Parts: sequence; C-alpha cells; structure tokens
Amino acid sequence: MSTLDSLALTRIPAEDEALRAEVRAFLQQAIQDLPAHIRARSWGGYSSELSRQLGQKGWLGITLPTQYGGGGRSAFTRYVLVEEFLACGAPVGSHWIADRQSAPLILKYGTEAQKQFYIPRVCRGEAFFCIGMSEPNAGSDLASVKTRAVPNEQGFLLNGQKIWTTNAHHCQYMIALVRTSGSAEDRHKGLSQVIVDLSLPGVTVRPIEDLSGDSHFCEVFFDNVQLGADALIGAEGQGWEQVTAELAFERSGPERLFSSIVLFDQWLDYVRTPQGRSESARQLAGKVLTQLAPLRAMSVSVQEKLTQGASPIVEAALVKELGTTLEQMIPAAIADDLFARDVEDVPVELLLTLKYVTEASPSFSLRGGTRDILRGMIARGLGLR
Repeated sequence: MSTLDSLALTRIPAEDEALRAEVRAFLQQAIQDLPAHIRARSWGGYSSELSRQLGQKGWLGITLPTQYGGGGRSAFTRYVLVEEFLACGAPVGSHWIADRQSAPLILKYGTEAQKQFYIPRVCRGEAFFCIGMSEPNAGSDLASVKTRAVPNEQGFLLNGQKIWTTNAHHCQYMIALVRTSGSAEDRHKGLSQVIVDLSLPGVTVRPIEDLSGDSHFCEVFFDNVQLGADALIGAEGQGWEQVTAELAFERSGPERLFSSIVLFDQWLDYVRTPQGRSESARQLAGKVLTQLAPLRAMSVSVQEKLTQGASPIVEAALVKELGTTLEQMIPAAIADDLFARDVEDVPVELLLTLKYVTEASPSFSLRGGTRDILRGMIARGLGLR
C-alpha cells in the first residue's frame, strides 16, 4: 500500500456538520464572560459545571452506545464537537480524558460490569479520569514503567509513582499502565492497565506548578493501595497493546492542531484593525492557514480510519508531530510580528494571551509523546529503521 493511501482525503458527513451551529451558539452563551487568556487554556482548562452542562446536552460520550448512556453517533460527530470546543477555548479539561479515551478504552476492553458502572457516569459529566502512563524515570519510554500491581487474594496491591497526570487533583479515577509481572527489563511483557479510584487509602496527589503558573500537572504516589480484582482492564499482560491503541485517540484529534487557536484569532482581530495591519502580518496569517488546512485534512482522515476500527498509529503520530510544531510556531511568530515593528495600542488581552501561550507552548511537543519518540515511530512505519 502506498503511503498516500493512508492519508486519503475525507469529508465530514453533512449530518455531523449540521450540529456545529447549535454547539457554537451554546458555547458563545456559556463562556461569554471568560477572557481570551483564560480561554487559551481550552482543554487544559477546568470547569466541572460546564462538563455537567455538556453531559445534559448529550454532548459527552456522543459516540458511545446508547445502552451505556452515550449518544450512539459517529466519531465525526465528536470531531465537530471537539473542534468547536477548541475554537472558542471552552474549558473542557475536566471531562477531556474520560470522553476522549478512558470511556472508549473501557468499552473496548472492559468487562460488562465496568462498562455499566463507568461509562454512564462519564456521559453525564460526573466521572473524570486522568492518564497514568509517564513516570519520573520513564517519561515517553512507557515500556520501562516500574509502578507495580502485585496480584493478591483481594485483587492487586499497587505501589509506585506517576507524573504529568493532568488534572489528577480534580479526577476521581486514573487508568494506569503498571507492571503486573516481570521487571522493567522485560519491556512490553508483563504490562497491564488498571482503574485506580483516587480516593483509596495510600493514594497521594500533588499538583505541580508550571512556568505559566497553572497547576494542572500532578504527580501521584501509590503506597500499598489495595485494588479489587475488578480493577484490571482487559487481559493481564496485554497492557502494551491496549495503551498503544489508546494513544491513537490521543494523538490525532484537533487538540493537536488548535492549542494556539484562541491566540491566533485574537491576533487576527488586531491585524484587521488599521494599527495592526501590515504586509508582514498578512503573510504570516497566510503561512499559518496554509499549514493548518492540510493538517486538519490529515486529522480528519485519521478519524475516518478510527471509525473503521483501524489503529492508525503512524498516521496519528504524523498529525501530532506536525500539528504541535505548528502550535509552537504560532506564538513565536506572533511575538516576532508584534515586536519587530513599531506598533501602538496592542490590546492588553492579546498580550496576556500571548504571554500564556508562549509559556505553555514548550509542553505541546511533550504531552502525548515527545517529538523524538514520534519521529522514531514514523521512521519505523516508513520502513526506515
């Protein structure tokens, strides 16, 4: 198969596009009082109240089966929702992980009891999940994780540590990649996924303040945490296969393209004014849009493969690598444009938004897999290593 075959253009179906206007109108009303520098946090922002409102509208778990409280719609319906959430900077971080990957993972690998318990709560905006993958001495090398869940009579005894667990301090649950047999030297063998109730004795969550002043990153410690046998997702020892499939959901969506979009829109508003307009700004706007359009087309094409039940790991890595490169370029280029010429009356809100995105942008190429890891995956997929 040609590499081009895996990137065939796909159009979002009309019935899914039809939802866009309703979602946009709702969000304009719901977040009208949030300034741009707050909206710039978007899927890193947090509002449990907004998540509950979206659940009441039926916009969480939109692709999940109706028997579990979902909407039973296509993945393209969710794609439209996510684009609208990100485009306006809705603070959707509370339910983000649960809706994007935790509930679909449970649907695919979980027991019937797990599906009945967790998925309806996710769809109502009542159950929030964080990701327990990275560790202090593992980072993006997930195969070397050392957090261990030892089988015992009650289920599993969990010990270890996770880091960069976004919004763990606001979440009720974590899906953790742990070692249930063997050692870190065994790499992919012996890894499993477990659901951890973060209210259990022995769990400690500590927020980490980042450069921008936010504290959504957390480190989580497990000290003899007793899990039930029903904490295991899927088959014991199959965690690596499960987590790599999960990462395709994490790496290919609009969130890998639009993390700087609120800033870009704020800057465009300024460029449209007489004092902000310049030839260099016009060229920069064109440069961003000519990169964004094909990247979005790639992202939609990966979405089509996911709807067909495929696991487009390499294609998702391509979207993530190229998308985060553009996301990081936008604040740097806007800063160069604003400060390379003698401009006056730059709106304070634009400067505040630029400050936040500039401080946050180094993380764009780290979260969801570092640039070097992704490039290695792409090279292997192309048969180059």
